Amino acid sequence: MIRKSAAMEQEYEEEIQKLREEIAFLQAEKENDEREIAKQHGDNINHILESISKKLEMEGGRLRQDKVSKLVYDIQKLEQDLLRQTRINGIVLTDVCEKTTEKSEDKCVQQHRITGHCLDLTFQVEFEVTETMTDDTFLRRVTDLNIVVDGNEFKDISSLVSRVEESKSLLLFFRTLRDVSEKCALRKKTFNHFKERCPDVISLPNGSQSEVMVIKSPKLPRCTISILWKINTTNGGVITPKIELLMEMHEKAALSPDNKKVLENAPDAFQSLLRVFGVEAAIENIIKTVGV
Repeated sequence: MIRKSAAMEQEYEEEIQKLREEIAFLQAEKENDEREIAKQHGDNINHILESISKKLEMEGGRLRQDKVSKLVYDIQKLEQDLLRQTRINGIVLTDVCEKTTEKSEDKCVQQHRITGHCLDLTFQVEFEVTETMTDDTFLRRVTDLNIVVDGNEFKDISSLVSRVEESKSLLLFFRTLRDVSEKCALRKKTFNHFKERCPDVISLPNGSQSEVMVIKSPKLPRCTISILWKINTTNGGVITPKIELLMEMHEKAALSPDNKKVLENAPDAFQSLLRVFGVEAAIENIIKTVGV
């Protein structure tokens, strides 16, 4: 009887645990559904709440009306905070999704997807957050992270994404995204400015977001000048732009002592121009030098 009673007790405990897990799963599904409904009808929430507030006030439901008014105030305050954050960091979120995939007494797993843009760069971030209970304390960590950024084919963007995905540091990504976006926008504006001025001699091999601008002068048919503009990011999130001049000559032309000297001195001369005049004026001087 004792053995049978112990076996039944074990069976009951297993059944109770299964029920607890099923309840947690259903609760997670309910939360997911509520978030989806709020997302789909978010634009009408304020109007609905204000309508309810007015109706309750007319009916004399003062206590309930105060609660609804407070809820309306809280929502408006959250919207103001979101607008303020957008102005500060330049990041605009266009879509946010959240789903609980696992939930129990000591563990919760949620999947998130954030879509938005910062200046000319659009991005989509998918990540998984796992919460576990350890010594009466919840530990939260990012356990999976995948980032897609428009322009990811360029090394300066792909290196940032790779570093963030490897370290699973969302803070690093969003902290540096604006700086990278601004530097990319400045490069794009500068290169396109010269491309529009001298379309016959200047080309952008990778389009408007190109990190290379190529100058080919009709007066120097055997010479090609490339301006390489990289945007590097350190492990600490510091942005360090690097602009270089590369010059190529036809093999026979490069054998000339004078041309060989030009090839050797041109990169350092360009760096001197950068330090004295800045990027745009330095490129302007190079274009004038080759007679364009």
